[in-house]
Amino acid sequence: MHGTVEWTGEKNMVGINSNGQKIEMEWDDGPSPMQITLQMVGACSLVDVILGLKERKFSKAWVEMEATRSEESTRHFTSMHLIYHVTGNVPKKLVERVVEKSHEKYCGVSNSIREDCKITTGVEIHEE
Repeated sequence: MHGTVEWTGEKNMVGINSNGQKIEMEWDDGPSPMQITLQMVGACSLVDVILGLKERKFSKAWVEMEATRSEESTRHFTSMHLIYHVTGNVPKKLVERVVEKSHEKYCGVSNSIREDCKITTGVEIHEE
């Protein structure tokens, strides 16, 4: 894996991966690196949910996230709460197991977060 982060003036940066794909960041008003990190925890585990439900019929899936950060430097995450939403005929218990396994074993992003950050989850199933 290779990447570059380039300062583009004032409070702006751009992250560029080895394929040339870019993510623009602005460290005060966002998306900041910490906001993007939170979103990537959601994105990484949502991929696990989608793949874990491959045999099921569903039309939509998303995750809502809230986090708190330490007030002191390093301003690291102290907690994250993620609520997973799936629209379709999917057993809630199945989604809960997939989410649990994602954060326990498969999602490299959430497993890269400090151990003292408490990650909690919820699941909501919506009718078609």
